Amino acid sequence: MDGLSFLDPVALALTALGICVLALLVLLIVMVRQSRLINRYRHLLQGDSTRNLDEVLRDQAADLAALKGAVSGVERRIEELARASETHAQRMGVIRFNAFPDAGSDLSFAIALLDAHNNGFVISSLYGRNESRTYAKPIRAGTSTYALSEEEKAALSQAMGKTAQ
Repeated sequence: MDGLSFLDPVALALTALGICVLALLVLLIVMVRQSRLINRYRHLLQGDSTRNLDEVLRDQAADLAALKGAVSGVERRIEELARASETHAQRMGVIRFNAFPDAGSDLSFAIALLDAHNNGFVISSLYGRNESRTYAKPIRAGTSTYALSEEEKAALSQAMGKTAQ
């Protein structure tokens, strides 16, 4: 054979066929990617063929702005509720005791109710066979201007998260 064997018609046909197959493969890849892109675009438009991408994006931006406003409102309300809850009774201590030995059971009690700043009150009930007495004493910053009994002090310590004495 001479030096021009690369011009053989079969070799040329196979080369051309290989180039065509390669071109078809590239075309197939491009078409698959384009099909995926079109499907994403249709999904973004949510099946409404009368809208274009600009309208969808404007609607999404408006919805996002509305959601941001709603979230800001919810955050403000949560802060208001958190501040308000600091003044609600949220800590409690209860001590039951026998105030009078002749009564025979732990029917007397002291209850301390406090807010987040240790403000509130202590209620004591002393049970006896012939009578019962109930007392209420204010608490400010964890202390009272009235003298507290040992049981009231224990209920107050319990409400403030300290161990009962």
